[in-house]
Amino acid sequence: MKKLIIATRGSKLALWQSEHVKAELEKAHPGLEVELSVMMTKGDKILDVALAKIGGKGLFTKELEEAMLRGEAHIAVHSLKDVPMEFPQGLKLGVISKREDVRDAMLSEKYASLEALPEGAVVGTTSLRRRMQLLKIRPDFVIKNLRGNVNTRIRKLKEGEFDAIILASAGIKRLGLECEVNFFTPISKEVMIPASGQAALGIEIIDNPEVERLVGILNDEEAIIETSVEREFIAVLEGGCQVPIGVNAEVREDALHVKAILGLPDGSELIMEEMRAHRNDYVGLGKELANRVVAKGAKALLERAEKIALSEIF
Repeated sequence: MKKLIIATRGSKLALWQSEHVKAELEKAHPGLEVELSVMMTKGDKILDVALAKIGGKGLFTKELEEAMLRGEAHIAVHSLKDVPMEFPQGLKLGVISKREDVRDAMLSEKYASLEALPEGAVVGTTSLRRRMQLLKIRPDFVIKNLRGNVNTRIRKLKEGEFDAIILASAGIKRLGLECEVNFFTPISKEVMIPASGQAALGIEIIDNPEVERLVGILNDEEAIIETSVEREFIAVLEGGCQVPIGVNAEVREDALHVKAILGLPDGSELIMEEMRAHRNDYVGLGKELANRVVAKGAKALLERAEKIALSEIF
C-alpha cells in the first residue's frame, strides 16, 4: 500500500490528532503517503443542544465510519472516549495510542481552583459525568450547558458567560492552549474521575491486514491495558454519553488500580467502587468491577439518571 487515507472531523483538535497520526505513520513507513479527508459529523452540526438530549451512540464517529465502508478512507482517528463499544461489520479498533494527561481541567479567568470559586459560581460543561462530580463537592454551583469546539468554549469563558469551564486536559495540551486563559488547573482524579478512554486516541480501521500492520506501530501497551478495563466496565453497564459514569484505570509498574463512579446528574446519589490487580490480570477486571456496582443497584440508578438527563437538564 502506497497511500493511506484518514477520515477526520474538521475541528482543530480532530485535525491535530489526525495530523499527528499522519506524521507518525509517514516517519515509520518511508514512502507511504498519508492523506486527510475532512468531514462533519452529527455531533459537529448540532451545537445548540446538550449531547445527552441528542442521544444515540457514535455522534462523532458515524459519518467517518460510513466513509470507510464506502471505500473512501482506510482509517479514522477519534478521541477514544467518543468511540462506541461496537463497530459496524467491516470495521474494527486497530490502535489505542499512548495517553496524554487523563485528568479533567478547570479553566478560568479569575479563579485558580475549584475551591476558589465563589458561592453560586457559574460553571460550564455539557458532560453529565462532570456535572455529577462537581455538584457532589459543590452543590452551590450553577452548571450551564457548554457546547462547541475547544476554541469556542474558551471564547465563551473569556466573554464572561462562565466563572469557569471544565475541559479535558489532553485537548488543551495537544493544542497548546494552556496559556490562553489566566488559570489552567488540572483536577485531581481523587476529585473528578475521568471518562472511559479519556486522553487516548482510538484509530478505527477497515478490516484489512495490511492497514492493521501499518497502523499497529502506534499501539501503546499501558494504554491498551487501562482503556480495555475502562471500556469493559462501560460495556457491562451499557453506558454512553447520556449517563453520568466516570471510570479510570491506571498502570503503575506492575500494579493496576481502577476506580469508578456513577449516579444522578445532581450528585445526590452516587455509587463508587475501586479494585486493584496485577497488570497482567487486566482481562475481566472491568467486568468484575461493573458487576460489583450492579450489585449495589447501578442499573436502576443509571435508568433514573438517564430519565432525569432527558427531561430536566439543559
